[in-house]
Amino acid sequence: MVTFSGDARVLALTFLDASGEDVIYIESVLGRSLSGRCAVVVRRTSGEPVVIENEPHLRDGTPMPTLLWLIDPQIHDAVSRLESDGGVHRFEEEVDADALARTHEDYASRRTVATVRHTGPQPTGGVGGTRHGIKCLHAHLANYLAGFSDPVGALVAEKITLPPLNICEVRA
Repeated sequence: MVTFSGDARVLALTFLDASGEDVIYIESVLGRSLSGRCAVVVRRTSGEPVVIENEPHLRDGTPMPTLLWLIDPQIHDAVSRLESDGGVHRFEEEVDADALARTHEDYASRRTVATVRHTGPQPTGGVGGTRHGIKCLHAHLANYLAGFSDPVGALVAEKITLPPLNICEVRA
């Protein structure tokens, strides 16, 4: 069982942007500049960002379906190994379909609440941008680590070794 300190929050108009130091770290991990606003919602207890929450649209108006993004390199690699070992298909067989559907609906609802641009193309889908099944174990783990109910993320967390984590306050 993973335990966290802090409360899970949904991105809001007043969310706290990632600090300049966090942006430098995130961009170094990604290997490119950020294309939109984000907030750090989960950190290692040593301070490094683990999960970021993205604004639903990039600066240029492009929809960003991935609300929560796992950026920790070590955790990302561990999840990639699960995926390459057939984890997506295995977990689809293990998880309750109704619980997974609720997870996708909840994720999409949180993203809708966080949306500030209501004209033009809108992001769609649930976790990982999909409406059904499992597309990305990384996205499900990010959702779970941010404190939301996600049966796939819970399974992934059971299969890997996680460092001590803190959920961050993202509302001003």
